Amino acid sequence: MSMDNVLEREDGFDEVKAIEAAVDRLGSAKAEIERIIFGQGDVVERSLIAVLCGGHALLVGVPGLAKTRLVATLGTVLGLSENRIQFTPDLMPSDILGAEVLEQAASGERAFRFIKGPVFAQLLMADEINRASPRTQSALLQAMQEGFVTVAGEAHDLPTPFHVLATQNPLEQEGTYPLPEAQLDRFIMQVDVVYPDREAERRILLETTLTSDATPNAVLSRDELMDIQKLVRRMPVGESVVDAILDLVRSARPHENPEIEGVVAWGPGPRASQSLMLACRARALLQGRLAPSKDDIVALAEPVLQHRMALSYSARADGKTIKGVIAELAGKL
Repeated sequence: MSMDNVLEREDGFDEVKAIEAAVDRLGSAKAEIERIIFGQGDVVERSLIAVLCGGHALLVGVPGLAKTRLVATLGTVLGLSENRIQFTPDLMPSDILGAEVLEQAASGERAFRFIKGPVFAQLLMADEINRASPRTQSALLQAMQEGFVTVAGEAHDLPTPFHVLATQNPLEQEGTYPLPEAQLDRFIMQVDVVYPDREAERRILLETTLTSDATPNAVLSRDELMDIQKLVRRMPVGESVVDAILDLVRSARPHENPEIEGVVAWGPGPRASQSLMLACRARALLQGRLAPSKDDIVALAEPVLQHRMALSYSARADGKTIKGVIAELAGKL
């Protein structure tokens, strides 16, 4: 038992009761989100996991799959203030971060005043992030990693918690710019949003073409969410699960696994291991379990690793895919 766990028990913290209460509240939140978003159970779960980890998520899919609606619904249900930025090729960094303006007082004195940009929100919806230039995309890097932005040499703290849920169109579409690897690594996971099945699409047709559309209700508050985020980090993780995470992530690096040498050009770094550890804890909590298992690793391997790896040219020519490689590696756990 670690010293942290000993201290937690000595200070009267009952982890089991806290988890049971959190599971009940999260179940209500998930049900409310799925009342608005039809047929995307995995997407809703993974988006919630990213927020519970205190991280950011990249939602990838073609237009019209309710990615933007999902983010707006999450903000309302989780009790977070939200802003939306529509990324376009002419968007500038100051349009995101804010800028200093020169103001003149009645006395004639002049001074600069910082006007906050839309990044100052607890949940930032970066819509179609890959339609902006790399210069503008990089304006989010410091915010996503450090929790503050620097404008004119002065640091400005962002609200807490701070999450970026970005939507992205497939790169094959016109007018898109690939996100740089450094920025992709800041997203705890990439959530692929796929087409709904027939029954879900039937429900969409019947329920979203009425005179009034359903609106979400707040279930959690900001403080409740932050307490649950802290609880995620307090959940115990067994040694076998830790070893399985290390085995999986390290096996995805070509210099450490001869079997994928020549197939994978570059593999995930230590941030991938951290993300997978947190995501497994959050998934266990969402499903009402006291600790994560290897099943959580297998379920989350693809969304956590796929944007942190790249295939070699020869592997792409042979028809291999990142998802296929990850599935093969996860199947060996």
